[in-house]
Amino acid sequence: LPPPLLLLGCFALLLPPPGAAEFSPSVDSDFTFTLPAGRKECFYQPMRKEASLELEYQVLDGAGLDVDFHLLSPKGETLVFDERKSDGVHTVEAEDGDYMFCFDNTFSTISEKVIFFELILDNMGEDGQDQEDWKKYVTGTDLLDMKLEDILESINSVKARLSKSVQIQTLLRAFEARDRNIQESNFDRVNFWSMVNLGVMVVVSAVQVYMLKSLFEDKRKSRT
Repeated sequence: LPPPLLLLGCFALLLPPPGAAEFSPSVDSDFTFTLPAGRKECFYQPMRKEASLELEYQVLDGAGLDVDFHLLSPKGETLVFDERKSDGVHTVEAEDGDYMFCFDNTFSTISEKVIFFELILDNMGEDGQDQEDWKKYVTGTDLLDMKLEDILESINSVKARLSKSVQIQTLLRAFEARDRNIQESNFDRVNFWSMVNLGVMVVVSAVQVYMLKSLFEDKRKSRT
């Protein structure tokens, strides 16, 4: 065969036929919401056995930048409890069932909180069965001097690194949002107290002028 046709034939050996399974899925998702004062919000995530759940959260805005965090197993057991933390990262090996995680702001009576969290779900597919399905359809791999497992490992490695890059960029954006909120809060606070100090200085100056003026006034009545 001519070189172009031979190259196309080699790529055809690597491609799965219609209906063949794909690589093991990894699901990433993030969410930002406002938690009112005195409220508690809970979320549920279905998981399967031998999968892993990684959860990271940050308090982006609100007085104290803190919140209570709970992570419960499908059996109702408390796996993680963070009390009044501004951020946290937790990873658990999952079992079949619905996991519940809650953000609690009931300790605050005035301030609402803006909370960001990200979920990373790994091994949610049947990776082992997927590779067996591929092996049934792939032939002639000895011509490539490379095993199918090596190709899958390389692609999964690239995919994992790309997912990690996206996760880091998302976290950096969350850090940037929190720092911006802190700076804006400090800016407003500095402006407020600067105006208060300016007002106090004006009042003190007026009182001093009045007192000095009263010292030099001649209070004796002149006779005509």
